[in-house]
Amino acid sequence: MKGGKSKAAPKKADSKLKTKSAGASKKSAKAAKDPNKPKRPASAFFVFMEEFRKQYKKEHPNNKSVAAVGKAGGDKWRSLSDAEKAPYVSKAEKKKTEYNKTMQAYNKKLAEGSNGAEEEESDKSKSEVNDNEEDDDESGEEDDDE
Repeated sequence: MKGGKSKAAPKKADSKLKTKSAGASKKSAKAAKDPNKPKRPASAFFVFMEEFRKQYKKEHPNNKSVAAVGKAGGDKWRSLSDAEKAPYVSKAEKKKTEYNKTMQAYNKKLAEGSNGAEEEESDKSKSEVNDNEEDDDESGEEDDDE
């Protein structure tokens, strides 16, 4: 009886894995990101981590573990008081205001020049089409030789 149960269990797990992978591919197909869109700003913690990584590497030159650096940084961040976190919070707020300005400009550019973005995409697709036509021409020449 145990053998029958163990055989059935992996089949269920396999079917679950297949459905998850199929769902993931659908999501990735929908998500077409604009490479010109500004990146989101770093939070106060990540601003802190930029500085902390440099210090940690100086103090522990033989440590190659990313996880160890992250864990040490998280512990240090939790131990900081609000007053000690203040400079990182202010830097993060400055980055956020800059990001908001660039996003407004980006959104304005999209609203005004949506045709410009489409032209860029169409140029890209034209080059891909031309590449395919060149490949077709080469294969067509081979057919003529036969």
